[in-house]
Amino acid sequence: MTVKKIINNGADAVDEMLAGILAAHPNHLKRVDGTTRSVVAVDGPRKGKVGLVIGGGSGHEPSFVGFVGRGLADGAVIGNVFASPPPDPILECAKAVDGGAGVLFMYGNYAGDVMNFDMAAEMAAMDDIEVRTVLTTDDVASAPRDRRSDRRGVAGNVFIFKIAGAAADRMMDIDACEAAARKANDRTFTMGVALGPCSLPQTRKPNFELGADEMEIGMGIHGEPGVERGPLKSANAITDQLLDTILPEMKAAGGDRVAVLVNGLGATPLMELYVMMARVNERLDSEGLVIHSALVGNYCSSLDMMGASVTLIHLDDELQTLLDHPCDCAMFRSGS
Repeated sequence: MTVKKIINNGADAVDEMLAGILAAHPNHLKRVDGTTRSVVAVDGPRKGKVGLVIGGGSGHEPSFVGFVGRGLADGAVIGNVFASPPPDPILECAKAVDGGAGVLFMYGNYAGDVMNFDMAAEMAAMDDIEVRTVLTTDDVASAPRDRRSDRRGVAGNVFIFKIAGAAADRMMDIDACEAAARKANDRTFTMGVALGPCSLPQTRKPNFELGADEMEIGMGIHGEPGVERGPLKSANAITDQLLDTILPEMKAAGGDRVAVLVNGLGATPLMELYVMMARVNERLDSEGLVIHSALVGNYCSSLDMMGASVTLIHLDDELQTLLDHPCDCAMFRSGS
């Protein structure tokens, strides 16, 4: 079975998408000279500021290009669908955002991304650009607690990138920006559920199978296997199952503040995401936790996958201040 898509040639979809993004957001984004897959913020890089480069495979829009702008990322590099960008455009992006204070690379913990961004960092060092790297590892389902460093980075990227970008925008030095990013990552937790597969533009075929009445807890944003497959449950039961995994790891006490992201994976209506948000609010209130802010919608998608994820970040005063710092990106704005 093939899936209907509004595309021309599947092999050209990423480049044509990026051309459309640049055409739609010329006040926020411009292409890095000499590359086809790197973009930089029109109003982002500046002298004396730590540069923030984010990136990864395409298919997760608005991640990653949508989060490039003043107050968040200075540049982003994207690869083919669900594939890492190669080292050369990453290097050119690092050069484009370098203001002399160092560059921070941030991306999800996937083998291809690690290999290519590390190679680009080594190449940047030869051009006297200091690069630090913070991997995001918020996907609770992808590895046990004692192997937190092996976990994948998923929708929690939104909070982690936002905090790192705010630190850089406030002209904090690279040590402080890296420390803020690592703290944010350590205090961010995500669990997801898939109800149906996604399909790649090159194949237009589902990349995994789920029965008509099945769901899978913990499936990754590229279709990586989850931790439990079973009958479809109600929205409240699904949300409870996700939170019942997150909350014991977060170890928050009554009165503590959190920010919430209820994230759609591409094909889930906002109605259903807000139904989940209502349950998140009920559960956190029952735990005595205070929701400082909430995001609901598609922030880290998986093409046309049916499903959702819930992310909590356990805030302290520093993280809350950085999370509230204004940003103005092509597909995300906050503050003023």
